[in-house]
Amino acid sequence: MRMMPALQLFYRPALPMSDSSSPGPRDNPGLDRLSIGASLGFVVVFLVATALAGPKIADFIAAGFTWTAVNLGSVFEWLLIATFVIALGVAAGPAGSARIGGIERPELGTFQWLSIILCTLLAGGGVFFAAGEPVYHYLNTPPAFDNAPGTPEAVPHALAQSFMHWGFLAWAILGALTALVLARAHYDLGQPLRPRALLMDTLPKRWLAGPLGSLVDAICVIAVVAGTVGPIGFLATQVGYGLHVLVGTPEGLATQLVIVALLGLVYVTSAVTGITRGIQWLSRFNVILALVIAGVVFVFGPTRFLIQAWSESFGAYLSGFFTMATQSTLTASPGWLKWWTIFFFAWFIGYGPLMAIFVARISRGRTVRQMIVSVAVLAPLITTAWFTLLGGSGIHGQMTGAFDLTQPLAAFKFDVATLTVAQSLPGGTITALAVLVLTAIFVATTGDSMSYAISVVGAGHDNPPTWLRAFWGILMALMAAALLILGDGGIGVLQQFIVLTAIPVSLVLLPSLWAGPRAAMAMARDQKAAG
Repeated sequence: MRMMPALQLFYRPALPMSDSSSPGPRDNPGLDRLSIGASLGFVVVFLVATALAGPKIADFIAAGFTWTAVNLGSVFEWLLIATFVIALGVAAGPAGSARIGGIERPELGTFQWLSIILCTLLAGGGVFFAAGEPVYHYLNTPPAFDNAPGTPEAVPHALAQSFMHWGFLAWAILGALTALVLARAHYDLGQPLRPRALLMDTLPKRWLAGPLGSLVDAICVIAVVAGTVGPIGFLATQVGYGLHVLVGTPEGLATQLVIVALLGLVYVTSAVTGITRGIQWLSRFNVILALVIAGVVFVFGPTRFLIQAWSESFGAYLSGFFTMATQSTLTASPGWLKWWTIFFFAWFIGYGPLMAIFVARISRGRTVRQMIVSVAVLAPLITTAWFTLLGGSGIHGQMTGAFDLTQPLAAFKFDVATLTVAQSLPGGTITALAVLVLTAIFVATTGDSMSYAISVVGAGHDNPPTWLRAFWGILMALMAAALLILGDGGIGVLQQFIVLTAIPVSLVLLPSLWAGPRAAMAMARDQKAAG
């Protein structure tokens, strides 16, 4: 039976796959002890400095955070915009038919592949903010709009602002052009699968083969460690609070540490067993659970309100796209921008190189068009639907007086907001527990994929040693636990540090604006010549 053209874009029977698919002996360059040591050194120095001089370190990072947001925020914005627009151009062009890795059939089935993408990119943060962020923007009008807060006119603008933060731009920077550059370098040219490969068209190869290349890799790893440890710590507080309210477990540090330990056990086990087993199984389970929760909310929740809210909000998102994406601290509120748009964009930039490694690894056998459309278009559309279901339900509850999140959100207590909204959903306590489980596993899928990707950077190939995967997974869990023990907002300080790491990482990502299209065209040219 012939398949519809739209389905043919995505469907390809999968091939059996092992965790090792390196094309040549140059793919196994040995451990990069310098980048591993530098990354580990950052963790030790940050924890010791926080323990000995926490307030001073916090003030220093906060000052750097503010300076970066005010002076470089527009640079981050345009990097994301350019990445998205150029990626769409590549997907629409003739090079879009080239296959990543030069093999005819993908190594992962379509549902498996999409599940891993959805559960890895933006997963933990997206679920953590999905319920509370739209309600916050409903109660506090974003600078791009002029509606009165807390009114029906505020609904589409609140969701549209959330779509901007977690939509097309955020996803594109995580695995569109950069994944093309890395896939070309690794699968076609036999280069180690490391962030430094993003600079191959910019810097001499002999430079990248030495300490400079190791430093580039270490900076990218540090950015991901900071970006992953934060959600682990926030999850511990959110789940600890949720279990206390729902089932009466003790609330406090001891419970949070147990949650971190259990979460670490889950994602380390997943990372150790590899992409084709643990990471795939965990992602597939979480997508199925998310679909069940979404179905319950859509069918038994305020269905008409949610449909209309998504339609109006997506229209507002598209019509106000460039206004929201290019807000300047000269005209908008600097305080608002640095804690919302600039913070999120910098967070995603920090994840960019290692997420690209992961996307390139799982997308072998997919066409360039399939990968870009899935990552930069399809996944953001699914994200907008998810934010509408949870955040739209939160707005509906706020509007109808079912609950009042004004004070918790004013204090940025998104754990309270998430639980309050979850309890109000159809199913009450059961649904709330399911949302907590979903959030925990989403963070775990980020933890396992990043433990794997960091290990790939250290090893230089896509089958890193098991002990290295376990080491990085355990280290991130221990860092989150240590920051929770130290208290005084250590996790929050680390989150602000993410914005500082976006400065050097943005320079690593910048060449992909021209190297990405060149990589796609080179793949297409080589495959045409070979065929």
